[in-house]
Amino acid sequence: MFNRRLVCTAILAFSASLAAPVALAQSFPDKTITVVVPNPPGGVVDSSARLVADPLTKLFGQAVIIDNRAGASGNIAYQMVARAPKDGYTLLASYSAYHVGNPALFPKLPWEQKDLVPVALIAAATNVITAHPSVPAKNLKEFIAYVKQNPGKVNYASQGNGSLSHVGTELFDQTTQTEMTHVPYKGSGPAIQDVLSGQVQVFITTPPSVMGHVQAGKLKAFAVTSKVRHPMLPDVPTTAEAGLPGFELEAWVGLFAPAGTPPEVIAKLSEGVKKALELPETKKRAETLGIEPRYLGPDALAALVKKDTEYWGKVIKARSIKAD
Repeated sequence: MFNRRLVCTAILAFSASLAAPVALAQSFPDKTITVVVPNPPGGVVDSSARLVADPLTKLFGQAVIIDNRAGASGNIAYQMVARAPKDGYTLLASYSAYHVGNPALFPKLPWEQKDLVPVALIAAATNVITAHPSVPAKNLKEFIAYVKQNPGKVNYASQGNGSLSHVGTELFDQTTQTEMTHVPYKGSGPAIQDVLSGQVQVFITTPPSVMGHVQAGKLKAFAVTSKVRHPMLPDVPTTAEAGLPGFELEAWVGLFAPAGTPPEVIAKLSEGVKKALELPETKKRAETLGIEPRYLGPDALAALVKKDTEYWGKVIKARSIKAD
């Protein structure tokens, strides 16, 4: 009798443990969801997070708020989410440069990729190769020729050591067999100001940061680093069209949760992001922001992380790139 009671108790406990995640998913969400952004307000990562926050609030009937935790090349935000409760209420808007670049840039991180599980890809953003008007080139081929004729004399700006603009421009140098001098800044704002003034000649960055200046004629745009032209820069050719096929540089923003979050909650969040990105008003807002809504589910995003980690790790090692 005693053994039978123990067995029944164990079965009931096991059944309850199986039912708990399902019950959590059914009631999820029943309180505010926080999306931690590892960048300051106004950039591509912040804009991408806000792109889905409002429609998710309406879809879920619970507030989805943004918490900007910039600093330490994203590591403050990543550590915060990695250590958060595994319930789906604290999420990370992950920037590709941090997610796949930091493991190769830092000998020791306060977080690991395995601490975070993919929810959904939110957006992708191409880059645009821009230069101060004083650079004597009318197109990408002339620009490459000019840099080759002046090795080390052309300066390029980046958002900081180890940033995508740093790694991406080093990849450009490697691909074109050119040599430009790196000038790191603390973010896009000060970098753009020095490029506009002509103190630094070149900046490869995402369109939202520079497209207003390109449209106003304050900067030259030689090419966008994607397969198709950017809708807000329709007159700027792709790198392939401009004579540099195969050179593509793309940033992405994805939603991640702490590892151990119930799969049913991950699935509900992922489906919510998918629906949010399909809304006409979301697509319209994304176009004005200069970003491309692009959904991938958890498995596809995990595969993208694996591929990009291997690729950018090789570039960072080959170019001996160090973080701040």
